[in-house]
Amino acid sequence: MELLYILESVRTPVLNSIMYGITCLGDEVLFMAFALTIYWCVSKRQGYYIFATGMLGTLVNQGMKLWFHIPRPWLLDPDFTIVEAARAGAEGFSFPSGHTQNAVGTFGAVFICNKQKWLRILCLAAIILVPFSRMYLGVHTPMDVGVAFAIAVFFLILLYPVFKNDERSEKYAPYVLVFLIVAAVVYLVYVFGHPFAQDVYNDPDSNLQHGIHNGFSMLGAMLGFLAAYFFDSRVTNFDVKAPLIGQILKVALGLGLIIAVKGVLKTPLLALFNGSELATALRYFLMVVFGGCIWPMTFPFFAKLGRRRSEKV
Repeated sequence: MELLYILESVRTPVLNSIMYGITCLGDEVLFMAFALTIYWCVSKRQGYYIFATGMLGTLVNQGMKLWFHIPRPWLLDPDFTIVEAARAGAEGFSFPSGHTQNAVGTFGAVFICNKQKWLRILCLAAIILVPFSRMYLGVHTPMDVGVAFAIAVFFLILLYPVFKNDERSEKYAPYVLVFLIVAAVVYLVYVFGHPFAQDVYNDPDSNLQHGIHNGFSMLGAMLGFLAAYFFDSRVTNFDVKAPLIGQILKVALGLGLIIAVKGVLKTPLLALFNGSELATALRYFLMVVFGGCIWPMTFPFFAKLGRRRSEKV
């Protein structure tokens, strides 16, 4: 807590806003948006690398949160204050840091797969600043961010041989996806079957329910990715290249439609499954199928947009 008190003492309104903006780079929604952008517009191999690292990291992160059930810093020390803007994104147990793990895994994968100096500098900045921002804002301790950082690096190293090049990715990616599906099932067995400490069940922030929800969402998403992988390899085989205007529209419209699918399906699926988290699994499966199977079928149209303009000129 000593470091957190030092950081608390140097806070200013301007720094608070800057650090809050930086910490959002590790948010789950931005992780998904960034990973899909890479998958659609830059490299399918890199997209799978980011998704695999993030999904596996999420399962381990959620499992450790429930296992260790360590409260947030301001609960450990009632005299400590946090930056209030960060409170909404800091629900549940503290250890390890999910934002840190998302940022290090995502930007670490881009750092590893790309040689451009400017891009690596930006990625390195995010890898360093997001964990620091979690401590500055007062929502995580050094142990929280340090362990999350190490977990993300471990999975980056573990999975890199699979996604080192396109040939290895095409050969081994399906096995990784199957492994992730099995890992999600094992995680759910652990969540439903392990006798956690009583404070996990009595937790007002419902960490256990959040962990169950994440487990089903990961299971559905990974089943969707496996379906998308085989659909792309046998049917679409989409090209990530397109003129800039095509890329912008591809991402903007695609993300918007996925958000719409997520929102539209929630209520009817919950009603269909009587509120069961199976609805969550199916919803994420359909979201990923849309993003990995259906939406890429429109990519040839976006690839022609810039060409048509240049031909008219």
